[in-house]
Amino acid sequence: MPELAVPSPPLADDVVGLRAFSPDDVEWIVRACRDPEIPRFTLVPDPYEESDAREWLGMHADHRASGEALQLAIVEAVGGAPLGSIGLMRIAWDQLRGEIGYWIAPWARGRGAATSAVRLLATHALGAVGLQRIEVIPYVANPASHRVAEKVGCRREGVLRSYFLAHGARHDCVMYSLVPGDLQHR
Repeated sequence: MPELAVPSPPLADDVVGLRAFSPDDVEWIVRACRDPEIPRFTLVPDPYEESDAREWLGMHADHRASGEALQLAIVEAVGGAPLGSIGLMRIAWDQLRGEIGYWIAPWARGRGAATSAVRLLATHALGAVGLQRIEVIPYVANPASHRVAEKVGCRREGVLRSYFLAHGARHDCVMYSLVPGDLQHR
């Protein structure tokens, strides 16, 4: 599997920038992940502790080196204030396919940060990384993430019944996808 390098220069538009996480991010990650909406729709532990953030950050370099995942902080384009997290993960290199997952801190929701971040990372994944398909797979019960996928230009493919296991419960998800031609029309 090829190594996943942190993009240099960082991916950015006029709304957000995507940069590598650092140990200085622990405090805001903990604050964000204690919002009940984040563990509700992700695998983020609940309750969320500082040790969870440090352990998660500690895995990033190995995941990039092994080609497993690329996790990036979503920050304001101007000023760099933290907004959330986005990752390219669950990569099937033999199929040139990967998934994008993200969460937005409660103080940053409703400002277009998720849409900009997904568009930036998908463009990078379908370009420089060399993938040919990106999937965004939100829970059926997460309409905000459905709107993000649709605004980016993802195509809804259908419902995956009992697809995701998180916090002891199974969740139906919606499969959205992007292929290179989808981005050319945005």
